[in-house]
Amino acid sequence: MTSIPDSLSTDVNVPLRAVVGNRELALDVVPETLRPGALDAPVRWAHVSELQDPAPYLVGGELILTAGVNLPERIDRYVRGLREAGVTALGFGLTPTVSETLPESLRRACARHGLPLLVVPPATPFLAISRAVSVALAEAGQREQRRITAARETLTRAAGGGLGELTSSLAAQLRAWVALVGAGDVLAAAHDAPAPLPLPVRELVATVRAGSGIRSATTETGGGFVVAQPVYPQATASHVVVVGRARRFDGADRAILAVGAALLGLVGRAGSDAAELGAAATGLLLGRTSPGEVASALLGVADVRLIAGTAYRRGPDEVAQRPDWLRARLDTPLVSVWPGRFVAIAGSAPADGLLADLRASGWLTAVGSPAPASRLSSAEVELLLTRAAALGRPVVAGREPLDFDALLDPGVSRGFAERALAPLAELDRAEDRALVRTLRTWLAHHGGWEPTAAELGVHRNSVRHRIAQVERVLGVDLADPETRMRLWFALRWAGER
Repeated sequence: MTSIPDSLSTDVNVPLRAVVGNRELALDVVPETLRPGALDAPVRWAHVSELQDPAPYLVGGELILTAGVNLPERIDRYVRGLREAGVTALGFGLTPTVSETLPESLRRACARHGLPLLVVPPATPFLAISRAVSVALAEAGQREQRRITAARETLTRAAGGGLGELTSSLAAQLRAWVALVGAGDVLAAAHDAPAPLPLPVRELVATVRAGSGIRSATTETGGGFVVAQPVYPQATASHVVVVGRARRFDGADRAILAVGAALLGLVGRAGSDAAELGAAATGLLLGRTSPGEVASALLGVADVRLIAGTAYRRGPDEVAQRPDWLRARLDTPLVSVWPGRFVAIAGSAPADGLLADLRASGWLTAVGSPAPASRLSSAEVELLLTRAAALGRPVVAGREPLDFDALLDPGVSRGFAERALAPLAELDRAEDRALVRTLRTWLAHHGGWEPTAAELGVHRNSVRHRIAQVERVLGVDLADPETRMRLWFALRWAGER
């Protein structure tokens, strides 16, 4: 079964206390730098940096490690920059050759700005900290995945009992109250939800329905935290699922909520195909039906196409964002829509005229190669969508000039792609470097630093640094057009990662 990018992803992290509490690292926390809740702050990875201003190259949640080799004179500005960049903590390594003691100016600055400061003893190498964080993140990811898998199975079974049973099951999985809010803020189903819904919750629902480019919205109320998300497949229609509880919702909670929203959309959807979709989803999630059997039953063909669309220019209007609008044009009931994005599985590729109409309506689309449902590749369609965005026009596999995919054996080309990209993929999995995504975007933009940085949301120097890493890791020269061509096709032929 293919995966939809970002639909069920989780931001895996570990609390700072898990790193500090690792006795093998022997880290000392400077007490005055800790504010309430600091040890519960998430750590996404550990990163060594001796830059005087690393903030422009950070994304937040890092444990920054430094030996003070290039520590700037304006320590206060340095610490403030790290704090504003979302850094979780700063680890200072004591070394006989640089600093045998913790600089007092650094201590005061971290205390002033509330940046947790860890003292790393000479016997603890930075590599040991990075490795410990990587192991902890991997274990946390496995725990989250097991929890999500178990929740998905439980929710799928509950879907057979209707909206009420599914709502109660979702509430139990999240240990939260749940409300399915319909048109006019009427509760279509609820479990322990406040009635009537408080004003901040109703405003949150209105924010989601406004379609402002987000798939969900969160607010903090006097009673805790509330998350609202549209149900699927009617992602921008009338129904929104709202959950609330005293503590924050983490990545796994949001993934479980996404599963619940999808099932609530299927179970609660009116129309003649609701029973067929519900039965197909239930059979598929329980392993009783294969993707090929579902596709054949719903679409009437053995080989299907994955279609993805992204908002173009001003984006689609309220009507064009409706799943039923897209279902009618793409001739498939298998459509999932959220603000600014849609994916669909169809029995055939849309005609060029229809793709042009979608573009005129605010949807820029990419269509993957025909394949059995069990072998659909979101990696291919994501690459094609990146290419479509760079060209400003729809892209369809098999219709492009000089498209010779049909001449190649899929197994051989996929094997070549996996071998060629394996070193990058391994680093991405181990250290979250985003090298594969950066290379794909950079090639799609013909090596342009500025457009690549803009699409990735990073500084252009970060792009240059990552591309240099790609060259070192693969041992290639990306100035060579033949090398670029080979890597482009490797990215296109790559399977799920």
